[in-house]
Amino acid sequence: MAAESTRPPAQQEPGAPPRRRASAYVVALIALLLIGGTAWYVLTPRTSDPVATKGGFGGSGGRRGGGDAAARGPLPVAVAAVRTEDFPLYQNALGNVAARNTVTVRPRVDGQLARVLFREGEIVKAGDLLAEIDPRPFEVQVTQANGQLARDEAQLVNARIDLERYRTLLAQDSIAKQQVDTQEALVRQYQGTVEADRGVVANAKLQLSYTKITAPIGGRLGLRQVDVGNMVHTSDANGLVVITQVQPIAVVFSIPEDRLPAVRKRLANNATLPVDAYDRDGKVKLASGKLLTIDNQIDPATGTIKLKAEFPNDDGALFPNQFVNVRMHVDTLPGALIVPTPAVQRGAPGTFVYRVNANDTVSVQPVRLGPVDGEKSVVAEGLKAGDHVVIDGTDKLRDGAAIEPVDRNAAAAAAATSPRAGAGGDRAEAKGMRRREAKK
Repeated sequence: MAAESTRPPAQQEPGAPPRRRASAYVVALIALLLIGGTAWYVLTPRTSDPVATKGGFGGSGGRRGGGDAAARGPLPVAVAAVRTEDFPLYQNALGNVAARNTVTVRPRVDGQLARVLFREGEIVKAGDLLAEIDPRPFEVQVTQANGQLARDEAQLVNARIDLERYRTLLAQDSIAKQQVDTQEALVRQYQGTVEADRGVVANAKLQLSYTKITAPIGGRLGLRQVDVGNMVHTSDANGLVVITQVQPIAVVFSIPEDRLPAVRKRLANNATLPVDAYDRDGKVKLASGKLLTIDNQIDPATGTIKLKAEFPNDDGALFPNQFVNVRMHVDTLPGALIVPTPAVQRGAPGTFVYRVNANDTVSVQPVRLGPVDGEKSVVAEGLKAGDHVVIDGTDKLRDGAAIEPVDRNAAAAAAATSPRAGAGGDRAEAKGMRRREAKK
């Protein structure tokens, strides 16, 4: 009996571990069966669902495509009507503002800058006094030239008097004719000297006038380059100030060479091509002008040609060397078929829209587009005026899906006319109005 009690516990119950492993296998098998059954139930279409076997966008679909949509009911989507209107054609480009004229004001004589009479950044007119150089050295030169002229004029007068005397004596045969000829030559010599002196006087006065520096053109002044008291020279590279003519002002931009024939055709018919300048983001309109001219050659490196537009710039919104976005109105398509750009989709059929049917379902309608401008697109083929297309909510649609069309314009008008705290009957009436407007 004592020997039996000393046996190891493992030898007392040899079958216990195999029973626990068998239980674990059974539990794992049951769990796998539950997971497989759940997956089959979720992924297998229900035969009682009438839309589950219908195709989605491409004609085949499962519960994710049509069954859920049918269970939820018609999808509310925003629709818009296809209409006809004149469609303007624009050419967009990048441009730089260029001053019509730019002048660096430099002194025309050397001297000390005595006064500066302008304010930086102000608008000046041609002839306005800008600065003054110390005039005293030039006044002295004028005085000297006048003195030389007076002396030579006195000599000329004396020579003429002597010539008259010699002619009288010659008539009396009192002197030789050679002496008269010599005196006539001396008179002509003094006449030349006087004319030269008058030129010196005029030049001295001109140099004196250059001490007053005036604006050669009208425009906006830049920053002052020299302070009062400095010596200025005609050879100074920076000058005193720079004037840019900004009213009117020009914008230079480039367009592709294949767009040139349309522009030339309009200019040949003496048409005015409006040009608008926008800011760097292309959102804020800065100024409006017109096309002025076309360059005489195409850039072979870029395949573009430069154009210049002119802007009145009365408010000074454009500055020289400013970067702008240019939008030029080239032509207009009369009676074009217009569809909102958000309605246009791209997929397996190519470019298409969801067209609204009479029974409040949608159909995939392939279309061929023409020019596109922002929120508007021209439809060349595939639609007709009066058709309705979906413009919002297209990500949930499939071919043949049921929808609840909502016309945004009609909904906004109904909300504006109905009381803010209206009853449920008013909301139902507004909803019915939206549906009726969408079906028109």
